[in-house]
Amino acid sequence: MMNPETETTGQDLVRVEHLTKYFPVRAGLMQRIVNWVKAVDDVSFTVKQGETLGLVGESGCGKTTVGRSMLRLIEPTSGAVEFDGKDVLKLRGNDLKHVRRDMQIIFQDPYASLDPRVPIGESIMEGLHIHNIGSPKERFDMMLDTLKKVGLEDYHARRYPHEFSGGQRQRIGIARALALRPKFIVCDEPVSALDVSIQSQVLNILNDLQQEFGLTYLFVAHNLSVVEHISTRVAVMYLGKMVELTGREELYRNPLHPYTKALMSAIPVPNPKLKRQRTILKGDVPSPLNPPKGCRFHPRCPIADKICGEQEPEFREAVPGHFVACWMVK
Repeated sequence: MMNPETETTGQDLVRVEHLTKYFPVRAGLMQRIVNWVKAVDDVSFTVKQGETLGLVGESGCGKTTVGRSMLRLIEPTSGAVEFDGKDVLKLRGNDLKHVRRDMQIIFQDPYASLDPRVPIGESIMEGLHIHNIGSPKERFDMMLDTLKKVGLEDYHARRYPHEFSGGQRQRIGIARALALRPKFIVCDEPVSALDVSIQSQVLNILNDLQQEFGLTYLFVAHNLSVVEHISTRVAVMYLGKMVELTGREELYRNPLHPYTKALMSAIPVPNPKLKRQRTILKGDVPSPLNPPKGCRFHPRCPIADKICGEQEPEFREAVPGHFVACWMVK
C-alpha cells in the first residue's frame, strides 16, 4: 500500500505506517477472547512539520484511537509510528519519556482529564516537574507565562477545575499540553463540547500558538466546518479505514469518495435562501466487530458495484496529492 504524500514540501515530522488497533471481546466464566473490535485497521499517513492534519469521520470510526495509539496512551496491535526519525513503538524507559515531551494531547473533555483536587497551576506544572525542567521558581514562571498565552490570568493558577467554565477548562487543557513546548500535539475534538462563539476563540488560540511556536497538529473532529477553518490537509476515516486524504481546498472543492460527499452534503449552508442537495445514506454504520467484506462502505454506498462487496479497494493516489480508497473512482 502506498504511503500518502502531499503537494506540500515540508519535512515529515510524523509518519504512521499500517497502524492497527484491535480490542479483545471477552465472554464466559474464563473470560476467553471470542472476537475483536477492529477499531483501527491498517492506517497509513504522514504529518508534515508545521501543518495541521484534520482527521474526520463519524463517531466510532477510530479517529481518537489513532491519536491515542500514536502517543502510546493505548498500545497499538501492530504497525509503526515514526516521530522525528524515531520509531515511537519501539522506545522504552527514558527514551520513550524523552519523546513524550515533544508529543502532547489536548483531550476532548478537559474536566475529566484534570484532577479536581489540584489547582490548575499545579496541573500545568506537573509535566515540567516530571521532566525535571528548571528550578521550582522557573517552573512557576513558565506556568504563568503559559497561562497568559491561552488568555488566562495569574490568579487563575490558584483555582480548581470546578471554578472554570467549559471554554476556560479547554484553555487550561491547551496550556497543559503547551507547557513542555512540544513539537506535535494531538487535538482530540477540543471544541466539540463548546458553544459556537467559544469554539472560534479556542480555534484562534490554537492558530496563534501554531504560528508562534511552529507547532504541528493532528486535529481530530467530526465537524467539517471546524476542520475546514483550521486544517492544512484533511483525512477521512470510515469504520477503522482511511478512505480519503488530500489538501483542504481540494477536498472541499472536489471530494472523490462517496462517503466524503455524503459528509460534505450535511454541512449547513449559511444562507437561508439556499439549500444543499443532501445525500442520505441508507442503513446504519456496520459493527467493527464484524466489518463488511470488501469495501467497508459498500452496504451504504449509493454507487456500489459487485466488486465493492468482494475486494477491498487500495488506498491510492487518484490524482496528484489526492488519495482515495474506492473502486468507482477511476
